[in-house]
Amino acid sequence: MKKIVLFAMGLVLSGTTLAQDDKKSEFETTIKGDFVNEYIWRGLKLGDVAVQPTFGVGYKGLSLTAWGSYGLSNKDDVKEFDLTLAYSISGFNFGVTDYWFSEGLDPDSRYFKYDAHGTNHLFEANIGYDFGPLALQWYTNFAGNDGLNKNGKRAYSSYFEVNVPFKFSTIDWTATAGAVPYASTLYGTTGFAVTNLSLRATKDIRVTDSFAIPLFAQLTGNPCSQKAYLVLGFTLQP
Repeated sequence: MKKIVLFAMGLVLSGTTLAQDDKKSEFETTIKGDFVNEYIWRGLKLGDVAVQPTFGVGYKGLSLTAWGSYGLSNKDDVKEFDLTLAYSISGFNFGVTDYWFSEGLDPDSRYFKYDAHGTNHLFEANIGYDFGPLALQWYTNFAGNDGLNKNGKRAYSSYFEVNVPFKFSTIDWTATAGAVPYASTLYGTTGFAVTNLSLRATKDIRVTDSFAIPLFAQLTGNPCSQKAYLVLGFTLQP
């Protein structure tokens, strides 16, 4: 911490630079890992037991986050590595995500192959607003290995959801309703379809006075595919 030393009439004053302290506090770093019994995404099952690490940095609402999913019980589970650049201000947020999967159009699974007709990357833009009692979010794929529509052309696959957080009996809850607005082979829909009805509960398990492990459970139903899932997981974060 930088010191300012002033010498005036034989008086020595020592203090901290508040501007620098405020500047330092504006930077945020996220390092954590989730462990789940199933990887469920927007009402779709993408894998079995998995570890899902997160590494991110943020500054004044701008953030760059890396996220991945790696199967622990099934060697055939698809590996995933995502990069998201996002910005949020006063409840409003938007961002762009580069999804990469170990399976796709490129049989050699090369990360740095971005050819439009031979890549395992999928690019998505999102926009949303958090009203407090509820949050709205819209996602649309605009490039990469997207799904197809009824005519066999790029679907520009989209998904939107409503999230309602609440607290009940000392536990944090989130209710989610998500839907796909039109046909997309990516989501397995032939038109408008509700694909995600979820209820998630999170509770901190206190280990020491300064360390706790968030434990979460999530019940998800997909009315479109007629599937249901029960997810249990925990988060490790310093």
